[in-house]
Amino acid sequence: MADTALQRKNMVESQIRPSDITDRRITAAMMAVPRERFLPDGLASLAYSDESLVVAPGRELLPPRVIAKLIQLAEFDGADTVLVISEAGYAAALVAQFTGKAVALLPDEESATRARDAFSALGLTNAVAVSGPAASGWTADAPYDVVLIEGGIERIPDGIKTQVRQNGRIVAIATDASIGHAVIFHKRSDMFSRRDDFQAAALPLAGFREPRPAFVF
Repeated sequence: MADTALQRKNMVESQIRPSDITDRRITAAMMAVPRERFLPDGLASLAYSDESLVVAPGRELLPPRVIAKLIQLAEFDGADTVLVISEAGYAAALVAQFTGKAVALLPDEESATRARDAFSALGLTNAVAVSGPAASGWTADAPYDVVLIEGGIERIPDGIKTQVRQNGRIVAIATDASIGHAVIFHKRSDMFSRRDDFQAAALPLAGFREPRPAFVF
């Protein structure tokens, strides 16, 4: 049986620390949270790979170092209520280590059940998992101080924007240019200002793509 604790340590030392992750809360969380618990059985053995993991056509999990950098970009506060839009509950489990509440919005009930079981096993009473369309967000626990989108976006749906608290922020990977960038949007008086950060690639999530004109022959 693989020594997953050693694999987590190696991931932190070889992938996370060299990626300019200076927030010790993040490295401590990544040492503590077993990523394999949040993955389908067929991907569990690749939990600590430094590559994206394809979970279905057009759907992927970001590499751990990219997740860590997105979390650091968000600059979480200990009292924050956070919505994490993802394909798994791993990022929400990390965030729950040092925020008030983390809501994992997952694409299907199977993923949500897996995340709930993992949260329970880890004793994370401030993390919940729900399922539904990513672009709709999750109104039940809104407003959020931070919405962390673990994937690519070309636009932000209005439904997501309205769930962000004033002075809150959205963190994602913008794929609206030739080179993708992690971005942070700050909400001020219902307006969002954008700041680009590190380069990153990600598949655009369903519902976060710009509408394309219909093809006419």
